[in-house]
Amino acid sequence: MRFAVDTGGTFTDLVVEDDSGEVRMYKAATTPTDPIKGVLDTLDAAAADYGLARPDLLAKGDMLIHGTTHAINAIVTGNTARTAFLTTQGHPDILVLREGGRIEPFNFTVPYPQPYIPRSLTHEIPERIKYDGTVREALDEKAVIEIIAALKETKVEAVAVCLLWSIVNADHERRVGELLDQHLPGVPYTLSHALNPSLREYRRASSAAIDASLKPLMGEYMGGLDSRLRDAGFAGRVLVVTTQGGAMDAADMAQSPIHSINSGPAMAPLAGRTYAEADSGADTAIIADTGGTTFDVSLVRGGRIPWTRETWIGQPYRGHMTGFPAVDVKSIGAGGGSIAWVDEGGLLHVGPKSAGAVPGPVCYGAGGTEPTVTDASVVLGWIDPDFFLGGTMSLDREAAAKAIQSHVGDKLGFGLHEAAAAILSVATENMVHAIEDITVNQGIDPRGAVLIGGGGAAGLNVTAIARRLGCERAIIPDIAAALSAAGALMSDLRAEYSGTLYTQTASFDRERVNELLARLEGQCREFIAGPGAGSIEQIIEFTAEARYPSQIWEIEVPLRGNRIASDEEVAGLRDDFHATHEEIFAIADHKSEVEIVGWRANVRCRLRDGVQWNVQEAASEVEVPDSREAYFSDIGLAEARVLRFEDMERGAEVAGPAIIESSFTTVVVDPGASATRSKSGSLIINPVSGG
Repeated sequence: MRFAVDTGGTFTDLVVEDDSGEVRMYKAATTPTDPIKGVLDTLDAAAADYGLARPDLLAKGDMLIHGTTHAINAIVTGNTARTAFLTTQGHPDILVLREGGRIEPFNFTVPYPQPYIPRSLTHEIPERIKYDGTVREALDEKAVIEIIAALKETKVEAVAVCLLWSIVNADHERRVGELLDQHLPGVPYTLSHALNPSLREYRRASSAAIDASLKPLMGEYMGGLDSRLRDAGFAGRVLVVTTQGGAMDAADMAQSPIHSINSGPAMAPLAGRTYAEADSGADTAIIADTGGTTFDVSLVRGGRIPWTRETWIGQPYRGHMTGFPAVDVKSIGAGGGSIAWVDEGGLLHVGPKSAGAVPGPVCYGAGGTEPTVTDASVVLGWIDPDFFLGGTMSLDREAAAKAIQSHVGDKLGFGLHEAAAAILSVATENMVHAIEDITVNQGIDPRGAVLIGGGGAAGLNVTAIARRLGCERAIIPDIAAALSAAGALMSDLRAEYSGTLYTQTASFDRERVNELLARLEGQCREFIAGPGAGSIEQIIEFTAEARYPSQIWEIEVPLRGNRIASDEEVAGLRDDFHATHEEIFAIADHKSEVEIVGWRANVRCRLRDGVQWNVQEAASEVEVPDSREAYFSDIGLAEARVLRFEDMERGAEVAGPAIIESSFTTVVVDPGASATRSKSGSLIINPVSGG
């Protein structure tokens, strides 16, 4: 038996897969002050459904995979450790100057962004290594010891170390680490060359700073997760999903917690790709994961999940760069808990502020006073107040109606249903714009893609989103309410190793390149023999970071093999670069030679062989009526047919207006649309029937 848990801003999702392939979903409110409690609460719900005590259920499990927003929440709220930054003398402004980019070059009203670690905690170390690895100035160990004494006085809780050209010669950084162990024992630190041996100084420094600042918090969190699961009766393996769309052991994650930033949203594309292929055969898909707090958009393009190395926490250039590749996910504050408000000019907004898990939407009756998307859906008749979470939670429709009328309707001169519909309309537009940013702006026509809806709130406006985008179909998998957690069960163990070595195709240094590739492959083999032991399949892939001469930025080019042994293979690398450059930028200079500055090896260890699930809905005693009155902007109040998701036969079709409910999600089939239950169990929506 395997468990996958995704801790979101409002709900914590659990997916349980037993040895026969039967899958069940559970949800519990996220507890922001103690996220692990939310995990244990979902396990309590699962144990009750299986008719077992929680220790007995956990004893059956051999693996638990966890996705969490704990790290990113700590950064956003400023709850990371008090961290010092040690760098080469004369270069204290790496985190201040960054890479010089600006979103609005001529907007001088925007304050200059603050560095991740302030100058007051930045210390300069007398030393200098040159670009070729030779020592220009020896490390002044006495000065380092004096700096460490100062760190002790200022009570720092973590230390980030980034010295110039440590990617070529790491002796000085390693020695600083040894001195920290000796004179500042117990305080965690991160050495930039060990964490992220990349060429660009700011990215390397930023990743080291972020990673070090998270170590005390995430070390405690990972240790607490593991120990509390053990105390609860779990004896299996605890994995944590990463921003790269893979998984790693919790103990390893505690040592490099930067990989846990936004780990949850990275899982949805894995599940989305699986269902796009199964239900439509499409190799291009838009994955829209709508939770209680955020709306996360990602892509599958040509059957592949795009990555980005421009990974920022916050706005580009105004936030902080992680320096690591990540699944390309765009997140906006638009979920079921997003708050609707009217500004002084009379303009309606939805989000980015969210009611979250505490106090939650007004209809929860837990202290919320501002109307949300969920409140609007209840008022419109789309969500049944008596069947929320399978009837385990009753919603207060009257309180939601009063909040919408007073906060939105009265200010805009709208009636109750008009105001609620306007909230959903604005939320839909926000989501469409987010999808256009990640599709149209990257040269992808959304009309040729299938839309995959995931998250508990995805079904509320998936038909409307598909119509606005011009998608021919939208798919709501039967596991959609916990799409990220389902993706975690499909994930592989992953690791990436890299090295910097400059060479050109015109004078290619085969000997040194192959030595580096051999070292990277050795690291991959160690990973396979360690964390990857017992995996079904192991895959190692190599890439080169290359550019044309005089270009500033590199692009990644996959290598055809694990070594480059001949002039013909060098020519093949050059040709592959031209082709990749043309695919990305629609232009290539086939007469030009190519510069390579970095080399990477990615290793994947498959933990499972395919996905053939039988999704079972948790039992509910609530009677669902055959129809109920609901409001739709096009036709007003109408009698909408109501069906239970799990009771729909394979191949059954329903025309809108209709509402298809399960314990964890509600799918609204708008008038003029239709929905069919596929053989796999997914709901296939045609936004325009007969179109």
